[in-house]
Amino acid sequence: MQDDQFQFAATMSATAEHGALLRTARKAQGMTLEEAAQRTRIPMRTLDALESGEWERAGAGVFVRGQLRSYGRLLGLDTSGWMEEAPAVEPPKLVSHQRTPMAQRFVDEIGRKLVYVVITLTIGIPVWLMATRSPVASLPGETASLEVPRTVASTPVQPAAQAQGAQQPQHQQAVAMASMAPVPGQAGVPAAALSIRFDGESWMQAYAPDGSVIEKGLVKAGESRSFASGQLGRITLGNASQLHVEHAGQAVDLTPYIRSDVARFAVSSDGTPGSVSN
Repeated sequence: MQDDQFQFAATMSATAEHGALLRTARKAQGMTLEEAAQRTRIPMRTLDALESGEWERAGAGVFVRGQLRSYGRLLGLDTSGWMEEAPAVEPPKLVSHQRTPMAQRFVDEIGRKLVYVVITLTIGIPVWLMATRSPVASLPGETASLEVPRTVASTPVQPAAQAQGAQQPQHQQAVAMASMAPVPGQAGVPAAALSIRFDGESWMQAYAPDGSVIEKGLVKAGESRSFASGQLGRITLGNASQLHVEHAGQAVDLTPYIRSDVARFAVSSDGTPGSVSN
């Protein structure tokens, strides 16, 4: 123990002596520590540790040797034998003294796996139930379709002789069954003269024939717009490549009206697209 302490004291004394020699040589050349760091490309804190004799702050022995060699070459000093005279103090090594027992490691591993299984079942079971459940719950009893065609019950035509002697005329009875199908051609609902389907996100500026704004802003993908005859005067559509325009059920070619993927066209009273007049 005493030999180790003596060796450590000798090492610190030698490094302090060599460090003082480095500082004296640097100052004799009128060089600051910052200038020396720039010329050697060694951090200032490392050069300060070398000049202070605290070489353990400069790193491991192999790094200290290289730094001393570069610094000595700059100052004109021969530092080749310094490391043998005063070896650098190696930084302390961290040694873990904690040892986990084999049984505890096994229990921890099983616990992690159980947590993974529980999380998987917690997420997977609801998803499986939703995927396998019928979207329409079965109802008790019999179900009947409302799409029943209209039927007309009538009495057979009686012969002419029986019709003359009959006291009461036979009447036809019509039974109207409920239907959820839409009735075509309802009165008061104008048919769409121009319809637009937005397959991608876009923006729209729609104006009435009198110049008033009908709609102006962004339109999300999947939405659509319909305009009746005489409702629309002109329209501007962004992201025109992601649009589908129809007039009276027929697709409209927007190529003549597109500039830089923006379509601008006027709309006649019957919904026919046309060029915008300047």
